[in-house]
Amino acid sequence: MCEKERETASVGQDAEKQAGDFSFPDIRSGYEVSYSFSPQRPIGMVKETTLGELLQRYADILWEEGSHKYNVKAFIGELDEILICARFTAFSQDMLDSLIGALRKRGNSNATINRKMAALSKLLRKAYKMGDIHSLPEFRRQKERAGRLRFLEAAEEEALFRQIGNRSELYLQLSIFLVDTGARLGESIALKWNDIYEGRVTFWVTKSGRSRTVPLTTRARDAMDTLADRSPGPFSSVDPQKYRAVWNAAKLDAGLGDEEDIVPHVLRHTCASRLVRGGIDLRRVQMWLGHQTLEMTMRYAHLASHDLDMCVPVLERHLK
Repeated sequence: MCEKERETASVGQDAEKQAGDFSFPDIRSGYEVSYSFSPQRPIGMVKETTLGELLQRYADILWEEGSHKYNVKAFIGELDEILICARFTAFSQDMLDSLIGALRKRGNSNATINRKMAALSKLLRKAYKMGDIHSLPEFRRQKERAGRLRFLEAAEEEALFRQIGNRSELYLQLSIFLVDTGARLGESIALKWNDIYEGRVTFWVTKSGRSRTVPLTTRARDAMDTLADRSPGPFSSVDPQKYRAVWNAAKLDAGLGDEEDIVPHVLRHTCASRLVRGGIDLRRVQMWLGHQTLEMTMRYAHLASHDLDMCVPVLERHLK
C-alpha cells in the first residue's frame, strides 16, 4: 500500500466514527463523497478508492487461483503504480487514456495492452456493480497486428522432444500430451485420473471457465499409461517453472535457441496448425481448443490453403 493510501485510510476511518449513521462531505476526511442513484446498484455513499484496494477486495471473487490470476495481479499492480496509487470515486476516460499512453511508452504492444485493459475492465465493472465507483470509461480494444504464428514442424518436434526426454521422462510425456491435445500447461497439470476415461480427456480447469472433452491419440494414450502410477493426476507433480527451464535447455541443444517464439505454448499452436492443415474445419478446431469465439481460431485460417485448391482450375480455364 502506498504511504498516501495509509494516511488517507486512517483519517477516513476516524471521520466515519465521528459521523455515526450519517456521512457528509468533510474536507478533513480525505474522502470525496458523492452519491449513487443508479437503479441497478444500491443507493449509498461512494468513497475514494484505488486500483490496489479494489483488487484486494475482488481478486478472489473474479479470478480463480492459477497463473492467470497471478498475471492479473501483476497487471493491476502495474496500472496502480502508473497512477501513483491515485484515489478516485469515478474512473475517468482521461485516466484510462493516460494508462494506455504510459503502457505504450513502456514498449507494450497493442496485444499486451488489450490483456491488461481486459483485467482492468473486469475489475472496474465489478466495482461499479457493487457501488464502489459511480461511473466507468469506455474501453476500446486496440487494433492488433497479425504476427507470424510459430508452430513446430515434425523434424523440429522430434529434435526438441529427444532433448527433453534426455532430461526428464515425465516432461517428455507431458510435451507429447500437450502437442496431441492442444491443452494449455495449466489445464494439463490440473488433470485428475477420473478426467481421463475411455480414450478421452476432459479439461475442467480452463481459461474460459468452460469444460471441454477431446479424444486422445495413440501416443497420448501411451503417455498416460506410462504415468499410471502418479497421483492424483498424471502431471500433478509438474512444476511449471522447472518444466520451462528444462524446455529452454532442450531447445538450445536442439538448435532452436535463437527462436524466441518457441515456448511451451507453441505446442498448442502446433496442434491447431496440424488440424487445420489436415483439412479439419475451423469450427471443429475451435471446439478442440476451447476458444470462446471463432475469431480466436481464425488465426490459423491461413493454413487452410487446401480450401483454395478449387480456385486454380477456374483461373486456368482461359488457357484451354
